[in-house]
Amino acid sequence: MAHTIHVDVVSAEESIYSGEAEFVVLPGEAGELGIYPKHTPLITRIKPGTVRIKPASGGEEELIFVAGGILEVQPNLITVLADTAIRGHDLDEAKALEAHKLAQESLTDRTGKMEYAKAMSELAEAAAQIAAIRKLRRRK
Repeated sequence: MAHTIHVDVVSAEESIYSGEAEFVVLPGEAGELGIYPKHTPLITRIKPGTVRIKPASGGEEELIFVAGGILEVQPNLITVLADTAIRGHDLDEAKALEAHKLAQESLTDRTGKMEYAKAMSELAEAAAQIAAIRKLRRRK
């Protein structure tokens, strides 16, 4: 029997995923992280992007878009506390493209450093969501 690790992905609104997995890949603050069972304990921030979960039961990888948050890893448990989390099949490309366009417009209309930082954050989140949608589309 293959070794597995329990994975919980939650947002402020709901639990998005809970189950056993062979491995998980997600966007850490310093780069992409690959986590397998019995991983060294770790706590880090995650940036907007795609969480890929390979279910222990086999089948297709689960794709979940996260807009940032915190990752906690224990040898037998991965917990992703996401600011926002959306299942891959629930992503809306039109909405993501509109958010990207609005964030780009905000960058040109900004008046202060805080507005610039907010616009850059929104732009990064929208770009990551579009990338997640395209990754999901390539799998089909």
